[in-house]
Amino acid sequence: MTSDPRRRSNFGYWCDRAVRDHSDRVALIDLSSDPAREIPYAELDRRMDRVASLLASRGLRPGDRLAMAIGNRFEFVEIMYGAMRSGVVPVPLNTRLGPDTLDYIIRDAGCAGAVVDPAVCERAVGVVDDLGLETRLALTRPGGDPPTGWRDYSDALERSAESFDPPPLPDDHPCFQPYTSGSTGRPKGVVLTHAGQLWWVRCLETYWPARPDSRALAAVPLYHKNAMAGAVKPMLQAGGSVVILPDFEPRRFLRTLAEYRCTTVGAVPAVFTLLLQNDDLIETLDFGALESVKIGSAPVPEELMAAVSEALDVDVGESYGLTEGGPVMLGPPLDERPVPYGSCGVAWPEGEVKLVDPAWSRSGSVSELEDLSDGELWVRNPGVTPGYHGLDDVNADRLKDGWLATGDLFHRDAEGFFYFRGRTDDMFNSGGENIYPKEVENLLLSHEGVADAAVTPVRHPVKGHVPVAMVARRPGSSVDADALKRFTLENGPAYAHPRRVLVVDALPLSGVAKVDRAAVAETLEAEFEADLARD
Repeated sequence: MTSDPRRRSNFGYWCDRAVRDHSDRVALIDLSSDPAREIPYAELDRRMDRVASLLASRGLRPGDRLAMAIGNRFEFVEIMYGAMRSGVVPVPLNTRLGPDTLDYIIRDAGCAGAVVDPAVCERAVGVVDDLGLETRLALTRPGGDPPTGWRDYSDALERSAESFDPPPLPDDHPCFQPYTSGSTGRPKGVVLTHAGQLWWVRCLETYWPARPDSRALAAVPLYHKNAMAGAVKPMLQAGGSVVILPDFEPRRFLRTLAEYRCTTVGAVPAVFTLLLQNDDLIETLDFGALESVKIGSAPVPEELMAAVSEALDVDVGESYGLTEGGPVMLGPPLDERPVPYGSCGVAWPEGEVKLVDPAWSRSGSVSELEDLSDGELWVRNPGVTPGYHGLDDVNADRLKDGWLATGDLFHRDAEGFFYFRGRTDDMFNSGGENIYPKEVENLLLSHEGVADAAVTPVRHPVKGHVPVAMVARRPGSSVDADALKRFTLENGPAYAHPRRVLVVDALPLSGVAKVDRAAVAETLEAEFEADLARD
């Protein structure tokens, strides 16, 4: 690392060592253009300095927020970390959000400027125009022009200064401010600090370092934690490379994984469920370079992990993290014990974790609570958010004595391995029995005819709520709703069996390729609530 304390304490320079030691190696391979664009470390470093210079020249100052509505292309990385170098706080946006939610987030964050990729998020252009932000930069495609009143990003970058002198920033200076999905209400801005993120990448380097010859595939959106924490940060810190796919299409994903000799890949469960439906292509490709697959950011069925491992002939692990929690606080043991299927690993060697009774009133000190084998995961480490932006009530409820209540339920076995059971707000009571949707989904997925499943509660006049399911069949399967109900009754507890099952071709997905549980719940409620009321 550099001896300049301003750079050492600024997360925008987290890959300084790789720039110094591997300046000519390729950092990013961008497949959004044809031919693919390869960005060496030295060029990426220069471009990030230019971004910092550009934003400063436009009048943005340390602490100002910058909205980013950008697809999967290499510019996302340089803008994200170039902004950090200047002390400006990037606000990465889900490019599939509607205009009302985009407007809410940009207003809530108090953004002073925006960089937008109109080809993937044209609605953000209108939102930014309506808000009257002064700094408006557009990422155009070859031969294209920026929207009226916008400046072309590439042209502006070329005209900016080649070097940048970073300002001194305190350790608690905001690093970036992503927003949660808002599945249970309005999106919440998660403030993350330079010091906290630097702690996290130092832990990666100390305990689970990537190699300079490592190569990760990033096919899920770069605005999501899965891509940043699983690919961009660990690879670029070590001198490895990241292959960026502009969007997810199963067959292109598989071909890219083989053609570019990727050593690691991570994504959400729904992505791998779709990949496995292309076994005809999988059989023709060479995945010999692939060393590890990580599946996470949503409940991961053991059956899916086993199927991926067999199809790709590779070790498959389950990852767990929370944007506001570090982001990762569970991982493989340092003594190299194998992680059992169904487990996210053990507690990190730094930081603290605790399982707490989810019924605890959250009064008093967390340190006084007994650490249980089953409960809600609480975490404390330097990477934990200092607070949600502008949400004092939420902060008072979820942040106690430096601990963060994650809202995630876990079991910890005698060997210290953690098993994710679901969200505290997913669990529901049916006739006096607590039901965890993930456990019912795992049972459904053990049926040979099921490709994917989602379970939600629907109101019932006697039980309060009962589980119902949306199930996607495997190609060629003829399994129906009655057969699946019988299967769950014969192989699981009767109280947890889905009272109704809707069989579909595919489950609805959100912008980050997770199962859209809100859409599932809305569909199942409309389909079955009136019927169940007559039971």
